[in-house]
Amino acid sequence: MTPVKMLCLLGLLVPFAHGQATHRVGLADNRDGYDSTEYKTQSEAILEQSGQRLPLAEQASVPQLGLPRIAAPLRSEEVDLGRQLFFDRRLSANANLSCAMCHVPEQGFTQNELATPVGDEGRGGRRNAPSLYNLAFQSTLFWDGRENSLEAQVWSPLLARNEMANPSKTAVLSRLTAIPAYQSIFTKLYDEGLTTATLGRALATYQRALISGNSSFDRWYFEPLKKSENLADFGDKAAQGFAIFQEQGCHSCHTFTKEYALFTDGQFHNTGTGLLREERGIMPRQVQVAPGIFVTPRVDVETETFIDKGRQEVTGRSEDRWRYRTPSLRNVALTAPYMHDGSIQSLQDVVKFYVQGGGHDPNQDQRIRPLDITAEEQEALVEFLKTLTASNVDALVADARSTEIGDRDHTAY
Repeated sequence: MTPVKMLCLLGLLVPFAHGQATHRVGLADNRDGYDSTEYKTQSEAILEQSGQRLPLAEQASVPQLGLPRIAAPLRSEEVDLGRQLFFDRRLSANANLSCAMCHVPEQGFTQNELATPVGDEGRGGRRNAPSLYNLAFQSTLFWDGRENSLEAQVWSPLLARNEMANPSKTAVLSRLTAIPAYQSIFTKLYDEGLTTATLGRALATYQRALISGNSSFDRWYFEPLKKSENLADFGDKAAQGFAIFQEQGCHSCHTFTKEYALFTDGQFHNTGTGLLREERGIMPRQVQVAPGIFVTPRVDVETETFIDKGRQEVTGRSEDRWRYRTPSLRNVALTAPYMHDGSIQSLQDVVKFYVQGGGHDPNQDQRIRPLDITAEEQEALVEFLKTLTASNVDALVADARSTEIGDRDHTAY
């Protein structure tokens, strides 16, 4: 992996535009055309970060079009602390990994470049990094739903050997306590100071503030009196795609109501991807190592790390094997690759996967069956999905990049 590619994975690349740093989703290298030897990176320069801070706590308290109200108001000081921690590499055992390296703001708070993240010492992960948009409205977390609290969830990547690799919660707290700026701000914000609970609260509060609604679909659907006015942004083809979305039953898992649209039922379903993933694990296959260069490994590169039973790992029930949580479709055009293992690269291919009947697992959800829709109708479905991109995604990137990467003894808030 080249130094430039590695830096892009770390979410540190910003393009050069008339000498100024800009902040937007998609500015990093999305690897379009990477299967060709003619590939050229889209990352033009590395510039100093200088984003635009937003009042995220205040904004989160005001419901955005298409979304419900958050359960409780957020404290701006906690959001600021959580933002700083989110980008601080010192939260990892080797001080080289931060939360933002797997949840890159410019890449939809996920990773567009890797199917599954790379953690401590190059160890691979089993599952695609979920996007962090609108976590405040999710009742279960992780693809297998093993946590239902953001405060508790943050400790899973911090302690996982193939992620941030800390040996214990005590080790994390000891490292942060030794940093005067953190010791001071935790003492100021919390009566109990820096603890496992308050560290979880701070990181959770920042993630809870990443509210992202008011898409062109929301303006078209939830403002009926302005429907004709908003049709210009939404488009006839997207309207056709939304009709197909309903007619074909996609909304039975990616749900919406008359009041708001989370586009997820929060439940767990077998789409057939688990079986396909297991089949790939036992079959020789090519691996891409550079633009346009593929090799077939001579040895088995799979290990027990990649065994994945989905929801069954949480419940112990055989019927939950290869069931995974329904992801929200909000901002889905920004968050490739798709599925729990990042095995599908584009929205077009996701639609094709479902049109063909999913993964053909005999135990997959019975609602997934071959669909009789034309290529033009598939294109309309994709156009509809693109309209679910929120109006504030670039602003959230700029807000994220207002934070100094935490490698120094002082911490700016």
